[in-house]
Amino acid sequence: MRLAIAAGIFGLMVGLEALLPKRPVPDRLRRWPINLGLAALNMAVLRVSVGGLAYSAALYAQAAGLGLLQVVPLGQGWAVAASVLLLDCAIYWQHVASHRYPLLWRLHQVHHSDLLVDATTAVRFHPLEILLSMLYKSLCIILIGAEPLAVVAFEVLLNGAATFNHSNIQLPDGLERRLRWWLITPDLHRIHHSVLIAETNSNYGFAIPLWDKLFKTYKSHSQQPQATMPIGLAAHRNPKALGFLRLLQWPIKPLPD
Repeated sequence: MRLAIAAGIFGLMVGLEALLPKRPVPDRLRRWPINLGLAALNMAVLRVSVGGLAYSAALYAQAAGLGLLQVVPLGQGWAVAASVLLLDCAIYWQHVASHRYPLLWRLHQVHHSDLLVDATTAVRFHPLEILLSMLYKSLCIILIGAEPLAVVAFEVLLNGAATFNHSNIQLPDGLERRLRWWLITPDLHRIHHSVLIAETNSNYGFAIPLWDKLFKTYKSHSQQPQATMPIGLAAHRNPKALGFLRLLQWPIKPLPD
């Protein structure tokens, strides 16, 4: 069910990218096999290793009475809402850490090395980062005492929000201005993929802008026009050096800056 929803959102965003592109994306034949290949590999790695760990962690926390929300008397509806909100905050801090700590940044560079941003960029991650993310998320679920239903809802929200805010779509200006009060829009997240470090180290949120505003990492506009600003890593601009196998080797044998 979750995979079907994710595929549906991906298909919708790809369709909107074709109809309402923000900027030209001429390199799909090279980029898409790499990004979708990483997605397929990551799904396979999760399936044979820690697949289902997050949901199992929620069931364990509930059965053992572990975590904040297992000791705070909330109705199920409020507990689900609080679980989703706290998990979103946890993912925000994971994202901040992936930029601040060199070993984590080495993994996360695979995501940021994409020279363009579209819906497929949302699934461009190194398998080791995906595994670490699942372990971190599962620990947070236990500490929060997150509801099992909230974990499923959050996974759907996270996947959908990431696909949306990485998409290369041109929203009407009025709609974009209103949406960004409540959601991380493609324009907001595209700033995070700028080659400028000051912009890369901003807009870490995936779903809502609350955490960026609260912790002073929010940036509303890029220095250069969104339609033409350079995307990716300033030191790594050669597409031929960013192939599938080379990206998998990156954590062990990073490209020289």
